[in-house]
Amino acid sequence: MIQIEIIADSPKDLLEQIQEQIGGVVTEQWSEYTLKLNNKFGIGSIKFIPFDWGVNLLEFQIKFDEEIDLKIKSIESFNPIRFIYASKGSFKHRFGIHKEEKKVSQFESFIFTNKDGGTNHVIFPKDEKLDINVIQIVRKHFLKKRTTNVSTLNKKLYEVFVDTDHDNRFANYGTLNLKMADLIKGLHKIKAKGMLRILKIESRVYEILSLHIQQHNRLLNGVKLPEHMSRSELKLIRTLSSDIIKNPAKEYSLEQLSFKSGLTQSKLQEGFKFLYKKTVTEYIRHVRLESAREMLKDSDLNVSQIVYSVGFSSRSYFSKIFKEKYGVTPNSFKKN
Repeated sequence: MIQIEIIADSPKDLLEQIQEQIGGVVTEQWSEYTLKLNNKFGIGSIKFIPFDWGVNLLEFQIKFDEEIDLKIKSIESFNPIRFIYASKGSFKHRFGIHKEEKKVSQFESFIFTNKDGGTNHVIFPKDEKLDINVIQIVRKHFLKKRTTNVSTLNKKLYEVFVDTDHDNRFANYGTLNLKMADLIKGLHKIKAKGMLRILKIESRVYEILSLHIQQHNRLLNGVKLPEHMSRSELKLIRTLSSDIIKNPAKEYSLEQLSFKSGLTQSKLQEGFKFLYKKTVTEYIRHVRLESAREMLKDSDLNVSQIVYSVGFSSRSYFSKIFKEKYGVTPNSFKKN
């Protein structure tokens, strides 16, 4: 195991202190800092993007060839709340005062912060492809934001956010959350450049943060995974949803999706309702409408061509449900 001790006055220091220990090259473009690694310690990248009001993003898209222990010292000037999600791979965490390590597996989330002077151990495995998303919030800066209203949070998170003197430790281990994986996947697909790119990423970061908070609320309220479905079955549902997004025009049926996944039709419905708050049919229609809206905005195809290219068989039906969903007709949307 390689232990990297980090005493950071800022999140950017974390990137530089990792580089000092395991090498790599740091580049910067439009305040987006990337450490690229391709040596005996691993291959991949660690990215850092700062935003306003004490919010920043760290992303690990990397495979380490050695087990890496980030030993992070919490100090007064930089002791954020961290919201972490593992889209791919896993990691472990422990506070310095504890011996037991707790594992956060793929598609699970974790929220934590420490007391000033305390240490956090974030341990990444060797030979495992990682896609780890970390949102860090410096409380003293974040609470100065005019639109920040932490009084609406549940009691536990409220106490954590207003603890600007860092008097308490906090850790919350989330359950399976596949919707967050879809949001992060969309984050990686942002192709804009310059300031527009940073603004789009920041918007997506706040969406991901809201999901962390929603999940924490559900856990406090005792909302659990569906009793009759396993994690592996829910992951199958996500695979099906990804296939639908990639090819919305294909003809889908409950029977066909059931045969493909090996899940019963009732489990398919239960899984889609749990993950996406929609039945299978509602989800397919939603994906087709979203695809059509993007094509109306970005392509030169006319409305009729788009209708059939996303899998609808009736232009009048498409126009009706499009207006119901977006409040405007397809023709008006395309003109504007």
